[in-house]
Amino acid sequence: MTHFSPAELAAQLKTGLLSFPVTAFHADLGFHEAAYREHLSWLSQYDVAGLFAAGGTGEGFSLTPTEIETVVRTAVSEVNGRVPVIAPATGGTATAVADARTAEEAGADGILLFPPYLTEAGQRGLIEHVSAVCRSTSLGVTVYSRANAILTDVTVAELADRNPNFVCLKDGVGNVEQMTRTYARVGERLTYVGGLPTAETFALPLLQLGYSTYSSAIFNFVPEFALGFYADVLAQDRTAVYRKLNEFVLPYLDIRDRTKGYAVSIVKAGVNAIGRNAGPVRPPLQDLTEDEVRQLTELIGKVK
Repeated sequence: MTHFSPAELAAQLKTGLLSFPVTAFHADLGFHEAAYREHLSWLSQYDVAGLFAAGGTGEGFSLTPTEIETVVRTAVSEVNGRVPVIAPATGGTATAVADARTAEEAGADGILLFPPYLTEAGQRGLIEHVSAVCRSTSLGVTVYSRANAILTDVTVAELADRNPNFVCLKDGVGNVEQMTRTYARVGERLTYVGGLPTAETFALPLLQLGYSTYSSAIFNFVPEFALGFYADVLAQDRTAVYRKLNEFVLPYLDIRDRTKGYAVSIVKAGVNAIGRNAGPVRPPLQDLTEDEVRQLTELIGKVK
């Protein structure tokens, strides 16, 4: 199978909105392949620049390595080249390297490297971690800077020098000074993606920092609204952006912020609310309450 080259992937990711399709589960929490395929088929009809399979919103942290491979292969098969599929690399270095190799064999178009599981690490250790994953694959690698793997501008610059297939930095922190330092030091060598939860909230200000795109969770269930919002951000139409923030995004955040982990749970609830089958979330996440689902459904109805 022909993959995007790292340079091609970097260029592609800049061209539009990105998203993490939820991974559908049966009531017993097993992978629901048919529902996942149906969801992917629907989403990939829209004009998005890439889909991240088995990622954060896709509950990648709750999947076994075998399940991740199955989900990635399913995504590659169903999307069938219409949209690039980026697969996760998770856990410690050995596990992440194995994930990257498996993803390439499965036909993925790129890798999203998540922070290492549990342990804290210094910048030198993170450099070796990221470099090991980059060396293990010919695919373009996006590094997710957040949690226990927050990269400084100096680290990002060294990684970019050492690893030609490190092509994209996804920020999940929102530290404006650090983001400015990174862009000033590294510039157009990388593609920059906004990765904060409900990224629409930060999209307009981050545009000024060189982050021309972001991953949209709400694209899972209100794709037209998400794409329209993104267009307003690119046009720097502040009136439209803030109207839509007040209309949908901020009330959505009010529900999301009630319980830890709802940033994922509310996306699955949204998919279910529009009549598509995403199923429940896996523990330790918890599903929204019936009242919260009702509130979310009413909110979606205002922008559908």
